[in-house]
Amino acid sequence: MATHHWLFGDQLGPHFLSPGSEGPAGDAPLVMVEALSVFRRRRFHRAKAHLILSAMRHRAAELGDRVRYVRADTYREGLREATGGGPVTVHHPTSHAALRFVRSLDGVRVLPARGFLVAHDDFRAWADGHGGRRLLQEDFYRWVRRDHQLLMDGDAPAGGRWNHDHDNRLPPPKGARTLAAPRPFRPREDDIDEGVRHDLDRWERDGTVRLVGRDGPRRFPATRREALAALRRFVEHRLAGFGAHEDAMLADDPVMSHSLLSSSLNLGLLHPAECVERAEDAWRAGRAPVNSVEGFVRQVAGWREYVWQLYWYFGDDYRRGNALGHRAPLPGWFLELDADAVAARCLATALADVRDRGWTHHIPRLMLLGGYALQRGWDPRAVMDWFHRCFVDGYDWVMVPNVIGMSQYADGGRMTTKPYTSGGAYIHRMSDFCGGCAYRPTERVGELACPYTAGYWAFLHRHRARLEGNHRMTQAVRGLDRLKDLDELLLQEGHRGDAPP
Repeated sequence: MATHHWLFGDQLGPHFLSPGSEGPAGDAPLVMVEALSVFRRRRFHRAKAHLILSAMRHRAAELGDRVRYVRADTYREGLREATGGGPVTVHHPTSHAALRFVRSLDGVRVLPARGFLVAHDDFRAWADGHGGRRLLQEDFYRWVRRDHQLLMDGDAPAGGRWNHDHDNRLPPPKGARTLAAPRPFRPREDDIDEGVRHDLDRWERDGTVRLVGRDGPRRFPATRREALAALRRFVEHRLAGFGAHEDAMLADDPVMSHSLLSSSLNLGLLHPAECVERAEDAWRAGRAPVNSVEGFVRQVAGWREYVWQLYWYFGDDYRRGNALGHRAPLPGWFLELDADAVAARCLATALADVRDRGWTHHIPRLMLLGGYALQRGWDPRAVMDWFHRCFVDGYDWVMVPNVIGMSQYADGGRMTTKPYTSGGAYIHRMSDFCGGCAYRPTERVGELACPYTAGYWAFLHRHRARLEGNHRMTQAVRGLDRLKDLDELLLQEGHRGDAPP
């Protein structure tokens, strides 16, 4: 009996079919299972559900007769229907739950993970060499750069510096409503997309699934060809302007110069090596400055790899971290992506971007959406689940470290050295949101009090005992002693409750 090879819905690129000692047989019959239970289990953003289904169905159409594409209620049922219980290989899945599941199946052999630069064993050796502590992203990033000879001139970093963050944290140009960057690649929908939309409509009508957010037209690549076109468009036309303002925010320009490649990478349509190598080629050819290229390489070969590895190194219990003891449920307006209910312009804009696109770039995610949740003491696992469901590039391995560790500081500092949250001053400096807002970033109390400014001080007060011993937070915590209106501020924030700001 032939050994089938099973492709998950985030293993859609050609590198998941390369044969060899750690890959499937070159002529192995393929299996893909579209399990309805996945979409029943969570209330996904409609654009995310559409993208995943479109990408899977497009891949099946490309593979033709070689693949058996089964629509079933569960993975177990679909796999049994496709293989008859025969032997199966599958590359290491991208979640703890999926790995437990495939390991529980008789006749299934798990092959090493693909789609990343660093093998699990190599990372574990590196991490264990650091005693499992102080696994700093900067140290890991430099190790990856050296080991893979990425953006290197011999033993030295290209451009003379490892880190160009100083040049990549500029506020938006004064008075500009957009960066005026060339437009990103936009795919064209086809009959497969029409079929997906028809199925989602039907499933919602009959109560099979519940979705949130808006869908259409599809904004992100669903095929290898589209993903390569998006990569080419970014490198040739947008990369040069990426670096300087990668942390900036503009209300009328949610995309700015960002690559929009995260969903293609996380679906497996692109390999990280080809992304960073093309970016480096652009710098060596003089088509992009080193700070922009280094910033992009840091995102892909640094942060993305780091998050993937920590997800597995820290283990499945990591998701249960709640060092700050936050228990508050997410309010309905947030769960429903009801941006129109929010008066704070920055948060309303970020929430509207999620509602309309299933995407925002990393600073609105961290400092606006995540920052507000942290200040209000929302349950970190519920916040993590929200990000997982509502972002087109959100997967368990992505969101557990990014939210539990980075955004909500629920791990108590295993991943980052301080909580990432701020008052309105940071938002005012890095965006144009504060102009025309109902609130003022300098106000802590009263009708004009910025919910981020007030929330920041309330957060510091609530966790003062923990944070005053953190050398990166000591000065900020001492600032509480200079607030003559602290009691009034705390009373105000206590009354805010679940109401939208």
